Amino acid sequence: LEEGPSRPNEPISGDRIRASQRQFTVKKPIPMLCFAAMKGVILAAGKGSRLYPITHHIAKPLLPLANRPTLHYAIDRLKEMGISEVCVVVGENEPQMREALNDGSALGVAISYVRQTDPHGLAHAVGFAKDFVGEDSFCLYLGDAIYSESLAPFAEKFKSSGCANLNLVKWVEDPSRFGVANLEGERIVKLVEKPKEPESNYAMAGMYIFGPQIWSVLPTLQPSARGEYEITDAIQMMIDQGEQVVAGVYKGEWFDTGTLNSFLDTSGHLIDGKSIVADNAHVTAAVGHSVVIGDGAHVSCDSIEDSVVLPGAHVSVRGHVRHSILAGRVESSESIEDQIRWNDSTQ
Repeated sequence: LEEGPSRPNEPISGDRIRASQRQFTVKKPIPMLCFAAMKGVILAAGKGSRLYPITHHIAKPLLPLANRPTLHYAIDRLKEMGISEVCVVVGENEPQMREALNDGSALGVAISYVRQTDPHGLAHAVGFAKDFVGEDSFCLYLGDAIYSESLAPFAEKFKSSGCANLNLVKWVEDPSRFGVANLEGERIVKLVEKPKEPESNYAMAGMYIFGPQIWSVLPTLQPSARGEYEITDAIQMMIDQGEQVVAGVYKGEWFDTGTLNSFLDTSGHLIDGKSIVADNAHVTAAVGHSVVIGDGAHVSCDSIEDSVVLPGAHVSVRGHVRHSILAGRVESSESIEDQIRWNDSTQ
């Protein structure tokens, strides 16, 4: 891939797309490029609106799961793949992210940051990481995804296949809620975003590995009906151009953490349905299954189960706490169920 003059860290959209069409000349990719060093790109710019009000105060990628920041799990998986250089795509959460992760040395990686000025889809976010990636292959990882098993075998499969792109897929009962991959053997021949009548049960599972061929399709990518630059559309363009796009079938547990239900499901899985109470937490309550209580938290209630109390929270409830995420100073004269609360706010 050869590139003419460009402006660094600029989204591939609007006038920039049209300009980019004149700047790029695509050469036939060399299969050996798949064996170059692999880098990691974590998308972590989202506002986490479905976890408001807590994500008004704590960046969604930093929310603790089993008393570890969510993004630490992503970095663990990337390290298992042999990746030591990681770019985190951030948004309004940039100050918090930089303060929490710094240069990554404490986590055993080198972290760089790029800022997505406005969210316009996954493919739009990827464009900001182009200067970081260069001509290397890279793993694109959604920052709120949690996997129960190592993804290292899929990195090896990508390298050995000489493909342009490998996408993690998982067989699901109801694929209509996901991007769906139609397979012929191991090759992906068609992608459909949230089809009403799916032709396959293989859902796109939130992890993608790309060679440099991806940069040849982004300049001409058009926004979808919802106004976003979809990564599935970019991959379909690669398929239409004859690139080899393969599936990595994942059989482990796969979670996202973007809603109350999915966050608590993920937490419960990570602690095996048991409970974790930090040593310096103070708890006056019957602690049931799937409970995590963070450092310095104070909890007083009749009982608590299937809930997460964030570090430093002060919770005083006359009754029980069920299926909730609590932070700040939470006081209630009645039981709390199915709530996300920061202080007295639930919005």
